Parts: sequence; structure tokens; C-alpha cells
Amino acid sequence: MAEDVARRRLGRGLAALIGEAGGETATPDRRPPRRLSIAMLRPNPRNPRKSFDDGDLADLTASIRERGVVQAILVRPAPDGEGYEIIAGERRWRAAQKAGLHDVPIVVHEASDREALELALIENVQRADLNPLEEAIGYQQLIDEHGYSQSQLADVIGKSRPHIANTLRLLKLPDAVQAYVRSGALSAGHARALVTMADPHGAARRIVEEGLSVREAEQLAEGDGGRKATTRRA
Repeated sequence: MAEDVARRRLGRGLAALIGEAGGETATPDRRPPRRLSIAMLRPNPRNPRKSFDDGDLADLTASIRERGVVQAILVRPAPDGEGYEIIAGERRWRAAQKAGLHDVPIVVHEASDREALELALIENVQRADLNPLEEAIGYQQLIDEHGYSQSQLADVIGKSRPHIANTLRLLKLPDAVQAYVRSGALSAGHARALVTMADPHGAARRIVEEGLSVREAEQLAEGDGGRKATTRRA
């Protein structure tokens, strides 16, 4: 029961911990930010987000130079007692460094490894910051390490259960196809179509080389499925 309550609380997102962007007023559910040296912060090695788009980071850096860091970075005391580990806001931290800032607004939250992973995943999914495979790996971590069901994940993350199931299926794709997805050459829609194909690698190569749309990839999958059915009947 306590775990269900915690999951519902996490499902409300990060607003209860850091408030809306720019919020400075403390309430029972909102903690006032304080400023901390950038050098005291470190990234979370278990953050599901592994890649940061250079162009997006450059845009955020320019914005921070002009306006500063608008929304506080959520952190927890580092497990080894040295400084603080970022739970949510690593991209802001990276951009603030590039912008030449010496300190940033932070909110400290005492979080377990499990809650830190949950919050990092929620923030990235809600902001659409993850590529589809990073999202799938994050979901699988919560299932494997913390016993979530797909329905519980859907409730906490704010996505439908079919979305969770379809995203997890991407982990079944061959490594070469996953590389296309990570690089952005294939979208989540392309990848979902490839999951059902007999030769997803060959189909992925064709989609990339010919610049096929998601709908064209789906039609390719439908034809592939028809051929497989014919083979089975034969």
C-alpha cells in the first residue's frame, strides 16, 4: 500500500518538489530553491538519458546566458557524501557550465536510488527528452529492479499501458537497428513497425536509404507479415 501511494505521488510529476518554473515561494509541497556552486554537483550515472543533442544544448546555453537557470535543478546528497547528485536537470547543469555560470538554483531532496531513477525517468519522459530506446531501457530498469508492472508504470509515468508495452518491444530489435534509433535515423514510429518484421535490419536499412515515412514503413511491415503468413500456410 505504501509503495502504491509513493508511485501515485511520483506520478504527479516534479511540481510537488520543485514547483513551476521560476517559483520561489515555499509551500507544504514546494521547497524554496537555494544556490549552489556548479562544482558541487555531479550527474547521476543511472540517469536513463545518455545522449544530449549538441544543437539543443547550444540553444539552452544561449538562453541561460541571457536569462539564467529559470527552473531549479533537483538534487540529492551524493551517496559517498561528496557534494550532490543530480536527480532532474542534468541538461540545465551542462548548459549552465557552458554559459560560464558559477552557481545554479537547486532543490535538495532525500531520495533513494529507486526514487532518483523514477524521478529522472518521469522528468525526461514528460519533457520528451529521451530517445525511444532510452525510454524503453528506463522502463525495463524499473520493472527489473523495482518490480513495476506495465500498468503501474503507465500510472506513474502518465502514458497508456499500450505505449509502455510498445516501447518495451523496441528492446527486442537487433543492435544494428537500435543504433539507427539512437542516432535519430529512425523514429519511434519506424522502430515499432520494424519489431514485427522477419528481417528488421534489412528493412531498417531500406527505410534509411530510401527515406521512407512511418506510414510507408508500416505498409512495408504489413506486406512482410503477409509473406510470413503465406510461408507458414505453405
